[in-house]
Amino acid sequence: MCLPRTIIDRFSFFLERTGLIHTKSKEEHELRYWLSRKAAEGSLTNDHYTYFYTEHFGLSPEYYSGKRILDIGCGPRGSLEWADMAAERIGLDPLADEYLKLGAANHKMSYVASGSETIPFPDEHFDVVCSFNSLDHVNDLNRTIAEIIRVVRPGGLFLLLTDVNHRPTPTEPIEFSWDIKDYFQPALEAIEERHYEKRGGMYESIREGRIYDHDNPARRYGITSLKFRKPVANENM
Repeated sequence: MCLPRTIIDRFSFFLERTGLIHTKSKEEHELRYWLSRKAAEGSLTNDHYTYFYTEHFGLSPEYYSGKRILDIGCGPRGSLEWADMAAERIGLDPLADEYLKLGAANHKMSYVASGSETIPFPDEHFDVVCSFNSLDHVNDLNRTIAEIIRVVRPGGLFLLLTDVNHRPTPTEPIEFSWDIKDYFQPALEAIEERHYEKRGGMYESIREGRIYDHDNPARRYGITSLKFRKPVANENM
């Protein structure tokens, strides 16, 4: 169920007057979105994430056993609730403290309030780093990429789902083209790449297998799915 825009706007205005919204600019827009989703859905579900962390990228749940996972721009749904087998599961988001008020405090994962431009963890700390529908939200793309490369351990994975060819918005200021994988190479090796047509939501478009038709010259929204691996030094010598 989707609430009418007028109801969402009135709800947001009420929250501003009561002081629950105290962020500015992009962060304010982000929080407005999640407040509206919670108002519309009642509770923010997370069942859909399991497929994207596992089957979509050709990984089994057992792959994550004992591993450290970082979800960049995690949102408040509990994206790593499913990963009971992991040694550590961290959701990183500038609004993480606000998300705790929306029910995230009950999730079986840890939330860290930080932007991706300065990830507060040591070098090579994570076995898997993920960014699902969040990389185009960041404030400084170059710093974010450098930090992702820094915190992935050699042999570890970076899993990316992001929109392509979308017009910039207050919450998604960065526009990507299909060459996004080049931003990460050679520090990370792209080992799998898929392109999808975006019609409606990202996750729905991927699950329905809407493969992008590159023969169609019309400019339109797409989705890129990339699986990267960080090379191990001297592994090919």
